[in-house]
Amino acid sequence: MIYFASDIHLGGGDAAQARRMERAFCSWLDMISADATRLYLLGDIFDFWFEYRKVVPQGFTRVLGRLAAMADRGIEIVFYTGNHDMWCYDYLERECGMRIVRKPSVERIGDMKLHLAHGDNMNIHGEPMLKLMNATFRSSVLRWIFSWIIHPDHFLGFGKWWSSKSRKSHNTEKITVERLRYLVDYAREYHKNNGDVRSYIFGHMHLPHRYTDDHIDVLFLSDWAGSKATYATMDESYNLELKTFDIDETIS
Repeated sequence: MIYFASDIHLGGGDAAQARRMERAFCSWLDMISADATRLYLLGDIFDFWFEYRKVVPQGFTRVLGRLAAMADRGIEIVFYTGNHDMWCYDYLERECGMRIVRKPSVERIGDMKLHLAHGDNMNIHGEPMLKLMNATFRSSVLRWIFSWIIHPDHFLGFGKWWSSKSRKSHNTEKITVERLRYLVDYAREYHKNNGDVRSYIFGHMHLPHRYTDDHIDVLFLSDWAGSKATYATMDESYNLELKTFDIDETIS
C-alpha cells in the first residue's frame, strides 16, 4: 500500500498542541508500517524547518526515529517540501533515508503517472506579490545569508514565530471548496498539455476534498489540527482513496 499525508505542522502551537500532533502522527506511522511500501509526505510536515550546514531544529525525535526505521525496513519515503519546510539541505535524506523533492513532480508508479505537489506555489500568475514572496523565500542566496550571518537560536526563533503567524492566518480564513479551484484549474491545464496524467494529489489548503470529471481526478489532503485527519492511499491496483484517521480516539 502507498500512503500520502501532508500538513502535520509538527512543532506548531504551544507545547501541548505540538506534543498532541507528534503523538498522533507517530500513531499513524505505526499503523501504516504494517503494509506500507511507500510513503509520500506532501509538505508542511514541520511547522518550521531550517537547516544550517551542521545544525537542525531540535525536537521531532520520535517522528524522525520512526521514519528512519521505516526506511531501514525498505519502505520508500518521499518528502515534498512545503512552504513551511522548504529550507532543508540533506539531513532528512542522509539521516532518515528520505528522497527530497523540491517542486511539483510526476511520479511513475507501475503503469500509472501521478502528479504530486504541496500546492503553495502553483497557478499564481495573476498574483505578483505572492510570486515575489515565493521567489524571495525560495532564494538560495537568502538562505545562504541567513545561515552564515544569523545565529541559529535567533533565526529559528523568528522562523517559528513567522510560521505560527502564517498558520494561524490560514486557519482563521474560511476555506471552501471554491478556494481549491486554482489547483483544479492547474490540473486541468496540465492534463490539457500532458494528457497521460489524470490523477493529482495536493496538500496546503487543509481542506479534504475530491474533484473528479471525465479527464482528471484531484485529491486534497487535510491538516492534522482537528479531531480527524484525511490522508490518501493507493492499492496495488492503483485505486486512490481518501481515508480518515481519528486523532482524538487514537491519543486518548
